[in-house]
Amino acid sequence: MFIIDLNYIVPLEEIDNHMAAHVEYLEKYYKKNVFVVWGRKEPRTGGVILALAGAKAEIEKIITEDPFYIHGLAEIKVTESVISKYHPDLKKLID
Repeated sequence: MFIIDLNYIVPLEEIDNHMAAHVEYLEKYYKKNVFVVWGRKEPRTGGVILALAGAKAEIEKIITEDPFYIHGLAEIKVTESVISKYHPDLKKLID
């Protein structure tokens, strides 16, 4: 599993101008079973995405399609995590 951590580096007005395209990007990879959870941080300084992929390089490639990445709106960090325990309802996603 991968944790994608976004930190906005521009005013929220610029973020909002690209939010619809960003959500389309999120939905695209949700439908491909890559992005499984996402949401904004509180306070609104960025967002977090939980993703499934075989390798970090796959996630790094996918990130290049994010409008927030393309337009330089956010710093994006990817952390790989080896899951040792999870809620049973998530089993079909993890396995």
